[in-house]
Amino acid sequence: MTYTVLRILTYVLGITGSSLLLPVAVAAIEGERHMLAPFLIPMAIAWGLAAVFWLKVREKPKVIGIQDAFSVVGILWIVICLFGAIPLYFSGAFPSFTDAMFESVSGFTTTGATVLANVESLPRSVNIWRCETHWLGGMGVVALAVAMIPLLGAGGFRLIKAETSGPDKTKLTSSVATTAKLLWFFYIGMTIAATFLLWRYGMDYVDALCHAFSSMGTGGFSSRNGSVGSFGLPAAEWTCTLFMLLASVNFMLYCRLLTGHFSEAFRNSELRAFLLIVIASSLALFCIEGRSFRDACFQVASILSTTGFMTGDYTTYLPASQIVLAALFLVGGCSGSAAGGVKIIRWTVLAKQFVNEMHRLIHPYGVFSLRINGAPVRDGVVSTVSAFIFAYIALIMISAIAGAAAGLDLVTAISGAFSMVGNVGPAFGELGPTSNYGFIPSPLKWWYMIAMLAGRLEIYTLLLLFGNMVRKHPRS
Repeated sequence: MTYTVLRILTYVLGITGSSLLLPVAVAAIEGERHMLAPFLIPMAIAWGLAAVFWLKVREKPKVIGIQDAFSVVGILWIVICLFGAIPLYFSGAFPSFTDAMFESVSGFTTTGATVLANVESLPRSVNIWRCETHWLGGMGVVALAVAMIPLLGAGGFRLIKAETSGPDKTKLTSSVATTAKLLWFFYIGMTIAATFLLWRYGMDYVDALCHAFSSMGTGGFSSRNGSVGSFGLPAAEWTCTLFMLLASVNFMLYCRLLTGHFSEAFRNSELRAFLLIVIASSLALFCIEGRSFRDACFQVASILSTTGFMTGDYTTYLPASQIVLAALFLVGGCSGSAAGGVKIIRWTVLAKQFVNEMHRLIHPYGVFSLRINGAPVRDGVVSTVSAFIFAYIALIMISAIAGAAAGLDLVTAISGAFSMVGNVGPAFGELGPTSNYGFIPSPLKWWYMIAMLAGRLEIYTLLLLFGNMVRKHPRS
């Protein structure tokens, strides 16, 4: 099994290393010759390791079991984040490896919490890499590896299940590799469209790529200190709003549409709830604040999708507006999307169960089934959802205590915990949208990295990884 893990790890590293070609190209075009080595050296190492296992080792990999799949994915994500931090650290833009690692974890988990106060001073190749990590993490580095190198069959599906967000984890086709390819085909197509529109509406090619990556990955890193709002381009703001919302919808629904299954999208309970939340929250913000409807829609899309872009400082909004946005921190996007948070499908399940319980009080001998997408759900789904939300809230509480112990005030500690676990990025208080995470102590940064990874991998993956480590190395 160790061999199989190493083989998968080197393949994923090789694919991730190939993604450094884009910042290398930008560095060459922009005349940033001093940035070539920080990208080329880790890329060459990643390719070398992958080549060793691809060309020299002939042993057939073993099929990974369900429990081991969670451990493998947890290890993969930790290693990929370490790999992503290397060019950031050696770029000289980050004062410590802790800061570079925080930025990398924040990037790959699509959180978008930065330690930098002035991103415009960075080399453009570094900004591209920061935003590209969002794009890779949004769909999932394991899903990309399975799409390009279908090694494991059923084992590959188990890996994707361990990485994919939300409880809805089904294959579109009989082949997991084909499903992964369809998802990435759509993801790439949407990113190209977003890049073209942002370029067409006034951004240069680097800024357009950065914000397309961040919008589709629902990350939030920007190449400007003032984020999207600094461009003063209403059409670009609408474009980002559109693609943040599109990236928050279950990507499997898009693939269903591409394959002619139109009815599934229209009867999808989660999609209907998502659209209702978007419309209701946008109207509420518009009516309360009296600002433009564009600004209301942008802020709702930014927080609900857990992207964290900004066009203004929402901490200056009226208290009622801030409560609306704070509620969206806990909601998140749809299952199987690039967005973070609890996921709307889980809240939909609990809401429907609440209605059933109300009916049961009135009709104690009635039989009430829980139906999602027009069909009854399997037994135990409510227990599964409730257990996840318990773990989610528990992690938020632990993270809030850690923040308070590190010296953060009450509002900052609690909202920061919601933001880290939900992969949102900005929070309230000292971690508002115009602030950054550079001032927090290093121990808290490392804890926040764990919280971001746990939130992206839906908590169980890291718990099972650490549990396996404890069982394999018990204390004497």
